[in-house]
Amino acid sequence: MNGSFRTVELSDPRFERDGLRLVTVKSPSLRRRADLTVWIPEAPAGDQPVPLVILLHGVYGSHWGWAWKGGAHRIVSALMAAGEVPPMVLAMPSDGLWGDGSGYVPHDEADYERWIIDEVPAAALQAAPCLTPAAPVFLAGLSMGGFGALRIGAKYRRACAGMSGHSSVTRIRDLDDFVIESRGEWSREDDDESVLAAMTGGRGPLPPFRFDCGTEDPLLSSNRKLHRDLDAAGIRHHYEEFPGGHTWPYWEAHLADSLRFFAAVLADRQPRLKVELSRRKPVE
Repeated sequence: MNGSFRTVELSDPRFERDGLRLVTVKSPSLRRRADLTVWIPEAPAGDQPVPLVILLHGVYGSHWGWAWKGGAHRIVSALMAAGEVPPMVLAMPSDGLWGDGSGYVPHDEADYERWIIDEVPAAALQAAPCLTPAAPVFLAGLSMGGFGALRIGAKYRRACAGMSGHSSVTRIRDLDDFVIESRGEWSREDDDESVLAAMTGGRGPLPPFRFDCGTEDPLLSSNRKLHRDLDAAGIRHHYEEFPGGHTWPYWEAHLADSLRFFAAVLADRQPRLKVELSRRKPVE
């Protein structure tokens, strides 16, 4: 046994590049093997726990999307070099590879939600030596992954330090335009079908969260409605719109907004970090 998993396979450091490591684990929640890509910064100095940022992909994608279509590791590396964010580990898991997309929700045959909130942090802990069990966990994602990040973070609010969604699906039925398989065996609980229901139905304060959408995105009206509904419910949040559509260039351009937001959340939690970030100078 390897912690939470019967088996853990890690890529050989001799063949890794750009700080990226590939991981395959035997997942109890999924009842099969599952993959994630982990980006590990150079060993950071200081005594603050290194945070873990979990990036969730959209329909049709897999664990490699955020790195090899969005360059997520290059974005966080540049922000770290400029002093805009502290050292962070990125964990980029598959959604479990059910059909065109699992929705990151419980199904009768496997729990795609528990895979993300319980097992991905455990797998990242084994892959990244700089992580500790005390690491704050942040969730971010695009499209279906935005739905997963916002909903799971709201549902498991004590386990999540903050979340962010880009071009997010806000209601599970919106996936019917993208996923050809039947959702007959998916959970029908309100907080598994709607971001708003997850945010209004739980107990305790919500983690800080933000979301954004492109002005040419087909999901724009859904994101605007979520923004209005959250305002009506008195739920504090950050919502932004930018030029762009439902495309990788948009997500690549705005992942930095998520990472800066997470850095600000950490600075509020850790006053000394706030001072350190304010003293850093951008790289010329």
